[in-house]
Amino acid sequence: MDPARIRFVYFDLDDTLLDHRRAERRGLADLCRAHGAHFSRVAVDAVQQTYHAHSVPLWKQYAAGTISKTDLQRLRFERTLNALGIAGLDADRLNADYLERYAAHWHWPAPARRAYLAVEKRLPVGLLTNGFAEVQHAKLERFPVLRERAAAVVISEEVGYMKPHPKIFAHAANEASTPPETILYVGDSLHSDVEGALGAGWQAAWFSDAPEAPNGVFQFTRWSALEDWLLG
Repeated sequence: MDPARIRFVYFDLDDTLLDHRRAERRGLADLCRAHGAHFSRVAVDAVQQTYHAHSVPLWKQYAAGTISKTDLQRLRFERTLNALGIAGLDADRLNADYLERYAAHWHWPAPARRAYLAVEKRLPVGLLTNGFAEVQHAKLERFPVLRERAAAVVISEEVGYMKPHPKIFAHAANEASTPPETILYVGDSLHSDVEGALGAGWQAAWFSDAPEAPNGVFQFTRWSALEDWLLG
């Protein structure tokens, strides 16, 4: 992999530029406090673990087109409540409450911000993200410089395909007006981001502390390391 060949850089949003896991944890903790009468006998950590255990497979079903967005949003809380033995709460209302509290904790870490702006000074950049369109657009409104500096913004719900589907990467390459082999994708997910990018003929940089990266992938845990490798 040769950084000198890169002509366009796409960034993932959640858990790459933005700290989604922190926002999720804090949003769920707020939710537990707001509904304390129902969650008083359950530790916040157990709520978070149970929610995550049910949310991940539902997202995979949503990506495969076997459930709708409305189904996903309802079922992730319906199944969490059932697993924890909590009754008396409406899953749809709980989901709406969670989304509001989740949004209150969106965070763009300073090292990621510095790297994004440093790369943008040298190369055109874009954002390529899975997720609900209204939520992702709200994040871009919260941190407007992300959209202001991006030459392309690609959101899975608006394209009709989720990463790692080749069609969303093809769409993003077309938006960048750049040959696939000259595009770098920076993301945290091995399957959705790294494998998706490589399958589309892109280059990949993996934001992860995993013990081993696929051949030809630049792995980093510090944003300054990505800057040094990419910008020299």
